[in-house]
Amino acid sequence: MSDTQRILEDFKAIIPWVNQLVELDDAAWFKPIAEGKASIAEIISHLENWDRYLITKAIPSAQKGEGIVFPDFDPFNTAAYEYARSGISKSQLVGKFCATRMELYDLLLEIGEEALRKHVAANGVALCPHTGTPYSVLYIIQEFIEHDLHHKKQIDHALLR
Repeated sequence: MSDTQRILEDFKAIIPWVNQLVELDDAAWFKPIAEGKASIAEIISHLENWDRYLITKAIPSAQKGEGIVFPDFDPFNTAAYEYARSGISKSQLVGKFCATRMELYDLLLEIGEEALRKHVAANGVALCPHTGTPYSVLYIIQEFIEHDLHHKKQIDHALLR
């Protein structure tokens, strides 16, 4: 398996874990993971919203050679949190996340390794300020994997309390 294939498989690997969250009772689903933090429902909505953004805005922009522009995080995330509280059922939201992640995974496979590795600016910046690595769609997917794992760890910890 190539490095790119492994990264894409890692990106898809969260689906079974999210899928099992449908078994949570509503109290756990809507309870903040810590004081002043989002609920599990809000976090899953947040993850789905970012995947949808990659599909509809970021990747098409990168493919056109225009670079990627990420929205202001706070309002973007707030909209996802509000959606989680809008009345959508747990099974609908979990299903929506899983379907969107698979749609994104399939898109990443479709565009191919060359396009995934092509250098692209992110918010006008060519290199990651933390690592000095040139941005590419594949590099951003690796950052999203770290983002997924951060939230998975938060949720797992909250469910142990």
